[in-house]
Amino acid sequence: MPETHEIIIVGAGLSGLSAAHFLRNGAPGLDILILEQDGRPGGAVRSFKEQGYLAEWGPHGFLDNNPASRALLGETGLDRIAQKAPLGSFVRYVCHQGRLAQLPQKPPALLTTPLLSPLGKLRLLGDLFKKPRLEEQSVGQWAAYRFGAEILPLVDAAITGTFAGDYERISIDAVMPGVRALEKEAGSVLKGLLKKKKGAQGGMLPAMTSFPQGMEQLITTLAAGANITYHSPVRAINRVNDAWEIHAEATTYRAATVILALPVNRTLGLLASHAPPLAEIPTARIATVALGFTGKAQVPFGFGYLAPEREKRFAMGALFSTHMFPGRAPKGGVLMEGLVGGRRHPERLELSDGELVSRIYDDLRQLIPLPEPPCFSRVLRGDSGIPQLEMGYPALLAWKDSLERNLDGLHLCGFGWEGIGMNDMMKTAKTVADRILHRVGVKRQAPEVRPVYF
Repeated sequence: MPETHEIIIVGAGLSGLSAAHFLRNGAPGLDILILEQDGRPGGAVRSFKEQGYLAEWGPHGFLDNNPASRALLGETGLDRIAQKAPLGSFVRYVCHQGRLAQLPQKPPALLTTPLLSPLGKLRLLGDLFKKPRLEEQSVGQWAAYRFGAEILPLVDAAITGTFAGDYERISIDAVMPGVRALEKEAGSVLKGLLKKKKGAQGGMLPAMTSFPQGMEQLITTLAAGANITYHSPVRAINRVNDAWEIHAEATTYRAATVILALPVNRTLGLLASHAPPLAEIPTARIATVALGFTGKAQVPFGFGYLAPEREKRFAMGALFSTHMFPGRAPKGGVLMEGLVGGRRHPERLELSDGELVSRIYDDLRQLIPLPEPPCFSRVLRGDSGIPQLEMGYPALLAWKDSLERNLDGLHLCGFGWEGIGMNDMMKTAKTVADRILHRVGVKRQAPEVRPVYF
């Protein structure tokens, strides 16, 4: 006989653990089981500690401007120990003509940045006279049409920093649906933003958030109160009468409500019989190269830098980890985390650890005064690929909505559904939990107009 529970969550990554937390917080008596194929929770969220260095295999933080993540931190007590790096106090750089230049964090700063010529800055206003193109476009096509080709290196930096992706493949309709809706409604992005700004209250820039033990501290805190069965990969899921049967490797489970909290492609594999419009979406893998230096390293203050493809650098960029958060290196030491690979250069991940360390160091010292070679180095090759929200992704979301409306008790969230950021994961998990707790149907809210932070 199948093992029966009220709710079964497939996947103990950030999405599954967050959904379980919000469900338990709203209804403490719920019988919830989480099935996880690996021997640890967290999925892509994983911290690295060695010889006094603290680095990340996956995400390095999330912004504190999302209500769902703020609620989760408040309810777990993590808000009392969270480490903050405010965007208003820190800067990020872009590699421009072989040197590091500060990126503008607010739209008005585009008018003074040396990254654009006077003509390029004037071309930004061309958006006011460009009628919206209704068809789906890549981010690169859309940005060049609305704001001119000179803006593309900055667009490249934003897409590289977020997705490790290619702005000529990522869909603007997938990653910025709120801006697209604003553009179509007002006739241009700038007109829409000006209209939206009237009556809106100004606010401070958000802060990047992490924890004393790294991002994995969020995972261990959430997992501590959860009922998780590890080493239980799910092979199939099907509807039987009024419930769902989940077939794991050794056991069959039964539940009226199932949350598939998995990366997009694993969900598509389990639901292939429901004819998704895409069999899978592309992913981009990266390696993090953690380099420790003595205090002689002259790392500029800020979060780090990004390198547009036209600069022909080996690294996509680097994080200045010891500037961002305390406790990332031994006393007096410096930690930088170089990023390599991504959608454009997967072949670089085939290089040996020694070659990656050497190439990243050579790249960094051309941009930053590093009088001594690293005294510590580790290459972190994560198992999780970053889902790429490329052309056709909006159709996949429409299929997801239709599936959840028509299949009672089935809910989808996870890495790559509704975005790829940690805030996206926690927000979607809360939406799913609220839908289950309040027994409301699937209704997509109007997309938000999200600021772009490099």
